[in-house]
Amino acid sequence: MNVLIVGGGGREHALAWCLSQSPRLEKLYCAPGNAGIAKLARCLPVEAEDIEGIAKAVMEHDIGLAVIGPEVPLAMGIVDVLEASGTRVFGPNKKCSQLEASKAFTKDFLARHNIPTAKYKVFTEKEELLKAIGLFGFPMVIKADGLAAGKGVVIAKTAEEAKTAIEQMMGEKVFGAAGERVVVEEFISGVEASVLCFVDENIIVPMESAQDYKRIYDDDEGPNTGGMGAYSPSLLFDEALKKRVMKEILAPTLEGLQIDGLDYKGVLYAGLMITGEGPKVIEFNIRFGDPETQAVLPRLETDLLDVFLAVAENNLAGVDIKWNVKRTVCVVLASDGYPGSYDKGFVIEGLDNMDSDIWVFHAGTALSHICNESLCRTAVVTAGGRVLGVAAAADSHEEARAKAYENAARISFKGAQYRKDIGLLDYLRIK
Repeated sequence: MNVLIVGGGGREHALAWCLSQSPRLEKLYCAPGNAGIAKLARCLPVEAEDIEGIAKAVMEHDIGLAVIGPEVPLAMGIVDVLEASGTRVFGPNKKCSQLEASKAFTKDFLARHNIPTAKYKVFTEKEELLKAIGLFGFPMVIKADGLAAGKGVVIAKTAEEAKTAIEQMMGEKVFGAAGERVVVEEFISGVEASVLCFVDENIIVPMESAQDYKRIYDDDEGPNTGGMGAYSPSLLFDEALKKRVMKEILAPTLEGLQIDGLDYKGVLYAGLMITGEGPKVIEFNIRFGDPETQAVLPRLETDLLDVFLAVAENNLAGVDIKWNVKRTVCVVLASDGYPGSYDKGFVIEGLDNMDSDIWVFHAGTALSHICNESLCRTAVVTAGGRVLGVAAAADSHEEARAKAYENAARISFKGAQYRKDIGLLDYLRIK
């Protein structure tokens, strides 16, 4: 079977690596891919959001299954277009994709089905929102309703910070149309954890738990990013918590999808806050998390292509999904300036100096022809904010952390930055 992965980040590289091991795979394609994915798949010069171009590529290359990585093409309705032409697709349709494309939609869904989450209120007028500063006290959680690449959330500690955030979102429109509607939430404290689930119309199956780190700097300081690292399993997820998450969040979510006529097929990512009152939903995402995918998939023992086909055909209950007991840690190396503006095109050194049991998942990379006076060579260069994810697996959490950081330190490019505490903060909390 020929498979097409849509996207070109670290998540898609992890998916390509995992799918490439399937004996059922004939040819693997990726659009647009990156320098790392190019070693596993044929990369097509089609952007993920070019739905017409993707549809054409599916026909040209006899694609039996399309796997949609990023949220934007999902929210645009790429699944609806491909399924209309008879293509099997792993990913939710446009209607279901509102669970990530609109935070207000998700909060209403959670409230309607009595799924634990923070109190909230939705605003469409800036002046009305300015008058409501401090609605649930401080810190004040302010979220752009639409897609903002993981950066549309501000936790304002003071009224002045809240006013600035509101002016940026609804006045200056720093997130474009995503900020035309804003959700204000009660601040809830605890420890974050992520659960990714395979879902079809009949069943929801949680994967192994993971934890990601959104802030750019150590100790969870600085602005939010798309994710600076992750580990699996979450140190907080014992059997009792797993059962509680299934009973209070995942099972009601599946029931809610069915009641609302949302024929969900794909991955549902539940971002949770583990509070003193129990787990509460912070957000839903409609696709594999990035970089959680890079920490979770190395633990999968079942053929991923079998899982994807079962989901696409509403037969997920017929697949026995198995995981290994390893501990994994993934550290993201990012460009200087990220999550703000940054330069690209810097040569990445050290990629050939990794231990054999390390995964280096490319996120923002490209191939470039580099020449000097005496030599020309093809080099891997930076091409994004998050550049690489270095992942390691071991029998213990501590060993996996040590291996990931030892290898990450061997990679260099101009302005490289990465957090030094991935997997450490929660380890210290439980100790």
